[in-house]
Amino acid sequence: MSTVVPTVPVQLPTIFNFSGPMLDALTSALGIDRNVLASDQQIATAWSNLPQLLSQVPPDLRDEGLMRMCVAVASGLFDSALNYAWNAAIMQLREKVRAFGIAIVPQIIDKDFDEQRLLDLRDSELLELCLKLNLISETGFFMLDQCRDVRNNFSAAHPTIGQVDEYEFINFLNRCTRHALTSEQNAKGCDIKELNAALSHGAFNAAQYDIWEQRIEETFDAQREAVLGMLHGIYCDPAKAESERVNAITLSGRFKEKFSPATRSLLIDRHQRYQAKGETDRLTASQAYFENLGILSLLSEAERHSIISRACRQLMATHQAMDNFYNERAFAERLQRLSSGQQIPETVRNEFVESVVTCSVGNQYGTANSADVFYIAMIKDFSPREVQVLLNLPYKNSIVANRIKYSRRCKSKFQEIVKMIQPSTVPNTMKGVYESWL
Repeated sequence: MSTVVPTVPVQLPTIFNFSGPMLDALTSALGIDRNVLASDQQIATAWSNLPQLLSQVPPDLRDEGLMRMCVAVASGLFDSALNYAWNAAIMQLREKVRAFGIAIVPQIIDKDFDEQRLLDLRDSELLELCLKLNLISETGFFMLDQCRDVRNNFSAAHPTIGQVDEYEFINFLNRCTRHALTSEQNAKGCDIKELNAALSHGAFNAAQYDIWEQRIEETFDAQREAVLGMLHGIYCDPAKAESERVNAITLSGRFKEKFSPATRSLLIDRHQRYQAKGETDRLTASQAYFENLGILSLLSEAERHSIISRACRQLMATHQAMDNFYNERAFAERLQRLSSGQQIPETVRNEFVESVVTCSVGNQYGTANSADVFYIAMIKDFSPREVQVLLNLPYKNSIVANRIKYSRRCKSKFQEIVKMIQPSTVPNTMKGVYESWL
């Protein structure tokens, strides 16, 4: 829980000798009921509480806005006082964002950000940004968001739906001073500015990963989502150093099993934004991010089709080139990573199965043994539909069919592959073909 240390005490003058008579005379002169303004007792109660609350505000923040607030209180205009207090809170929150570093904010929100955009932020957006940057606590966000509603509905800034009394005003001012006009710190928060600096200072060691993993794990949900979004943005930024990008994706990988629905949604939104804007470099890096973390299933089926199809073509091109026995492993390993733990899109199923089986069967000289471990792993994970494609391959006009037909070694290897298939995985329509190979 944050604590507020009082600064220089504020001593306000006595107003009761002139405020009450002045308001009585003014309302009488205009022929208006005195009850349209706060009563003398209400003004006295609010005024007596102001010194304690204003003492919590650092002297350099006691500006003309807070002075006008005091004048409004002395005049019984609590609706105007609300507005002045809120404006002072908003201006200070903007200063906190400036002090944090406007240049760092784009990494958090994945949007261009400058001084003008800071000024253009709606109050609700500013509060959300301050929460993600840990400039206010979760409690502070909740309290200030309520103040925002009160200001919008009960202050002189807009037509009001009712009036506030002295206690409601004091409560409003107390929240503004505690959570916006002081240096409140959230004990649970993660210092994003420090994290950003650490990421850019060379490759992390194991201890650094452990420290930052713990800090991100212990922070609140909204900031954790912001941090993970920032790590994705850093990895996809072509201007970042390779060590910084490696730090970002490795740290992300420690949370891939804990991604909340909101985090998954944020990553997909960022990825689609790169796609919509035609940012090819960032889009390619984002695809690699999803691939390396094993969360490719979050992308659309069309995009997964494209990624897997391209990987199959690269594998086949390498397989049919010279020195394939030495070069296949990396491409086989990548395809196995892309397909592991997720359903292959139906549109690319035939290409995927044919590529894997063709390379595993090899040619008359043999199979790339270092790559075959990945082929076998993929074959053992084949679904019934993929098994059906496999069993039909010898009877199609294809590279692997010709090899099986004309090479005894390839035919024997294909038979070994069939034996890896569990009988329960074989569709009923293919039982006869399956048994014939056994």
